[in-house]
Amino acid sequence: MRPHVAIPSNGFLGRAIAVFSAASAASARIDVRRHPQASDLMRLGIDPSSFPNVTRV
Repeated sequence: MRPHVAIPSNGFLGRAIAVFSAASAASARIDVRRHPQASDLMRLGIDPSSFPNVTRV
């Protein structure tokens, strides 16, 4: 489990860091064949309920 770090969500830089953090966390969970956290998927604009239906292209 990753530590909770307060990232400022206002402003471009804060949002960019939050998106990068969510993408990194989701990628790490997928690498070990686990489902990413719903909050990370939502921050990336992915519907968590439809994520299990995603297939590789």
